[in-house]
Amino acid sequence: MPNWTSFELFLGEAFQTPAEQRQALVDSLVRERSEWPWTEANGRATFIHVDLGTPSQSVAVNLDTINTDPPFAPMTKLEGTTLWYVTLDFTMDALLDYMIVINDPMTPLEGERDLLGRINYYWHVDPLNPVKMTTPQMNVSVLHMPDARPFPDWTRMGRVPRGKVYEHSTNSAQLGFTGRKTWVYTPPDYDSNIRAYPLLVFQDGQWAVGPLQMPYIADVLIKHKMMEPSIIAMQQSGNQNSRINDYVSNDKHYLSILVELLPFLQSQYRIDSSNLGIGGVGPGAIAAAHAALKNPAVFGHLIMISPPLGKGIAQEQLRQMAERFQTARVLPRRIFQSVGRYESRSRFNLPAQVLNGILSQRPDTDYKFVETGSGHGLVGFRGILPEALSWAFPEDGIDQ
Repeated sequence: MPNWTSFELFLGEAFQTPAEQRQALVDSLVRERSEWPWTEANGRATFIHVDLGTPSQSVAVNLDTINTDPPFAPMTKLEGTTLWYVTLDFTMDALLDYMIVINDPMTPLEGERDLLGRINYYWHVDPLNPVKMTTPQMNVSVLHMPDARPFPDWTRMGRVPRGKVYEHSTNSAQLGFTGRKTWVYTPPDYDSNIRAYPLLVFQDGQWAVGPLQMPYIADVLIKHKMMEPSIIAMQQSGNQNSRINDYVSNDKHYLSILVELLPFLQSQYRIDSSNLGIGGVGPGAIAAAHAALKNPAVFGHLIMISPPLGKGIAQEQLRQMAERFQTARVLPRRIFQSVGRYESRSRFNLPAQVLNGILSQRPDTDYKFVETGSGHGLVGFRGILPEALSWAFPEDGIDQ
């Protein structure tokens, strides 16, 4: 039997214990609970940090749901112990990334001259939480509330027939780049028959093939007949500065896919040209929507995960997207759209609801809209990706 059924009960006992005797309670708590944060049925989650060496001067939790600069929730130190703690309230379906911030100067991030250096030095994954996401830029810990979407490590699922991923170097005269990588996933049965396969073109290929684990997710969905076996082309994007220019309503990007990438893929793989889709996350979702609206006869499946449709960079072009969907004579046959509840209200959430209202009224497309308990980050994107893939390319074309 556990000594405490909630962190509040532990804290109550600790406060009734003399300060010089509290460390024994902390040691017992850490031994008893192997996973943190401590999530509870009332929507509360408690984050802790335990000093192992030199006592910390300050500890906080970084979450993109915190609307302050810096976006930290300061922890409180339990007097007489090595324990720091903070309890926060979330929706029961929250799936969020966070980091533990130790001895940060606590000055605003806006205007910080060396933000990456500051993050690397003061911000850390939670050593008490085994659920993490690894990216080339940084590693983050994952808060998974009781009703959140599953967040497994898809690479570790055994007894799943695996497809293959091939890496190509691709060029674009339209966008003026050379040597960007394009990863192409072929489903598990690709080599055993000669039929043609549907194709999904997905933006930001370095994320899709990496932290989003798209090929591994596809393997599992295909095995359980939740997704039609499909080829997935994941093309590397430019740097953060060029992504907006490349992706937001850019005809050159659309033409790069249509007249450069697609012919290359069709020359290398058995692709059913009548069954093509396009998708992306963030600005990549805008690029996908632009291509699908330009040519719904070619791109009959569309995935938009957290597209920025409102206030911010390139806002005038982005705000036109809803009207383009509303006035489009023809739409893609299947459309999936999602947004995170904790994303910026004016940039993401409110305009997403507007687009949902438009597309929900269109009888000429099979449309699905999902609001997740996530913010704008790779953790949330990976959490919704299985649902997006299974909706866009359902097994045998049957609605899910």
